[in-house]
Amino acid sequence: MADEGLKLHPAGPVRVREPSRRDSTSSLLYRYRKAIVVASLVCGDVAAALAAISCTRFVAPMVGLASPPPPVTVSFVVFAFFLAGLYTGSGPGPYERFRQRSIGIAGLSIILTIVTLSERNLVDFLMVQFVYAICLLLISHYVEGTSRSLLIRKDLWGAPTILVGAVDDCRWPAQLLARKPDLGLKPVGLIRTADAGRSSSLPFPLPVIGTTTDFGNIRLPAEIEVAIFSRAHELAAVPRDCAAFAPSCRFMLLEDIHNIQSPWVRTRAMDAMIGIEIRRNLCTWYNRLLKRMFDAAVAIPVGLLALPAIALAAMAIKVVDPGPAFYVQKRIGRNGAAMKVLKLRTMYMDSKRLLAEHLRRDPQAPAEWQRFYKLQCDPRILPTIGNFIRRASIDELPQLWNVIRGDMSLVGPRPLPEYHAEQFEQEFRALRSSVPPGITGLWQVSFRSNGDLEILREQDLFYIRNWSLWLDFFILLQTVPAVLGAKGAR
Repeated sequence: MADEGLKLHPAGPVRVREPSRRDSTSSLLYRYRKAIVVASLVCGDVAAALAAISCTRFVAPMVGLASPPPPVTVSFVVFAFFLAGLYTGSGPGPYERFRQRSIGIAGLSIILTIVTLSERNLVDFLMVQFVYAICLLLISHYVEGTSRSLLIRKDLWGAPTILVGAVDDCRWPAQLLARKPDLGLKPVGLIRTADAGRSSSLPFPLPVIGTTTDFGNIRLPAEIEVAIFSRAHELAAVPRDCAAFAPSCRFMLLEDIHNIQSPWVRTRAMDAMIGIEIRRNLCTWYNRLLKRMFDAAVAIPVGLLALPAIALAAMAIKVVDPGPAFYVQKRIGRNGAAMKVLKLRTMYMDSKRLLAEHLRRDPQAPAEWQRFYKLQCDPRILPTIGNFIRRASIDELPQLWNVIRGDMSLVGPRPLPEYHAEQFEQEFRALRSSVPPGITGLWQVSFRSNGDLEILREQDLFYIRNWSLWLDFFILLQTVPAVLGAKGAR
């Protein structure tokens, strides 16, 4: 996974070869990578702020409200996002950036309200500020997502990162950062500990630059922006006058805390020690009440708006394959109780027979079914209309009735059939059923059918242990591009 723009060498002086034009261009891009990323984000936020003002000016008169903030507030938007930490040039991940963006917009709205509030009607003025804030949050979130995707495609989003530690300790971080480039850190090499006797024989996915005992001889390119240490003693062992890292290189201590609510972790200095503070207020009764109120407030109007689409899809299904357009499937709900999930039928009436025949005929199909419980070429799906309904997730719309009834939530772990849930251990099944199942979730917007059972388990664990209304709102926003792009749909 070495990068063309970063020439990494083992311990010793760097050997310079005659650069090609492609190398020169790539090196130049890496030299100004952070400036390019920041400029792209600022331009996107300026465009989003202007678009939010236009949207507010269009909506405000329709409901009898005053005019929106003047365009001069665009500069304040950029300043607020700068203070919120959105222009560092490297990360953090999409959810954390969404939270920072929300905090920046909230602070901006409060300041604008205090500074520009005049003798106008207070209620109207606050309503205009609320509409503007919502438009700005939605537009800037999607604009940044587009900019991030383009920068990832151009290999500019991730800050070049060196991992420092034992090979086995650094293997998982290297795989994680490679699998999730949107986290903003791009691993390009490893400085391993000198004691490699207990390392596994598996190949490491990054080039090994040297060992921690050779810090004095290692010369890393100036483009290396982050060094991640797997253990605290390895970080403490770095000499104060170490020339291996550029002065601007940031050090990060990485700890696997998958059993702890990571977005709510705070550090506290306690003399010579560092304390990690964890706020265990994610699943309080009032948060669950807010979640239920939010579900009802969204599901009822969206359900009414979706009725025409559901009716058209039902008629198309009956034309292709006579029989009921809807079906009820038993899934595992909250606290392990069986629940009935309402869906549009996208398969033939004799789908069980077709599946059994396909698994018997195709020698590769059983392995695919066992891993994903989905098939790339599924003979059970209705031609044309079935694939369209599934790719657009229209078959899930009737489940809004389950949300209104309180059986499900808009966001949560996907309710699984019994045969699917049995593939997981009892402890995970119990944890999974402790929260309401959802129509959409972190797994759907991240991988959907492209993720196997292990990825589904990983994503569900993160959601359950880090649940908050902010995370629900973020997943709902991510559902829109996931559905429009048919990401991982089968």
